Amino acid sequence: QDAVIEVAETIQTAHIQRKPSVEHDVNPSTAAEGMQPVQIEPDLDALSDVEDDEIPISMLRPTPRRPQMPPLPDLRFEQSYLASIKDAQGWQGVAFITIRDQVLMPLIQGMAWTLIVSGWRYANRTSKFSGQTVGARIRRWWWGVNNWKI
Repeated sequence: QDAVIEVAETIQTAHIQRKPSVEHDVNPSTAAEGMQPVQIEPDLDALSDVEDDEIPISMLRPTPRRPQMPPLPDLRFEQSYLASIKDAQGWQGVAFITIRDQVLMPLIQGMAWTLIVSGWRYANRTSKFSGQTVGARIRRWWWGVNNWKI
C-alpha cells in the first residue's frame, strides 16, 4: 500500500515540461550549458570590415523565449485527502471516502447553494420597489434620474 502512495506522489509531484524548446531545454551537461542561442542581425554594412570567419558581438542578439503561462495552482488538497484516508481499511474504505469527499459533498453543497439563491430570489422578487426604506427610495430616485422604467 505504501508503494501505491509513493507512485501516486511521484506522478503528482513530477514536473513535466509540456512544450520543451530544443534550443533552450535540451542542453548537454558540458561547459556549453552557459551558452544561449542567438540570432544574427541582418546588417550587412557592419560586416564589411570583419573577416569571413568572425561575427562581431554587436551583431548577435539572444533568441527570446516564448512567454509561458504561470503554473496552475495545486487545488488537489492532497494532504487533507491523505489524512482522511489514513484510517481507511481496505480499498472499499478508500473508495467510500473518495466518493464521499469528491462527489457527494460537492453535489450537496451545490444543491444547497442553488436552493438558497433560488429562495432568496423568490422571496425578494416582489420587494424591489414596494419598500419605504432608504435603499428603496434611493433606488427609485436613481431609476428616475436615468429614465428607466419602474
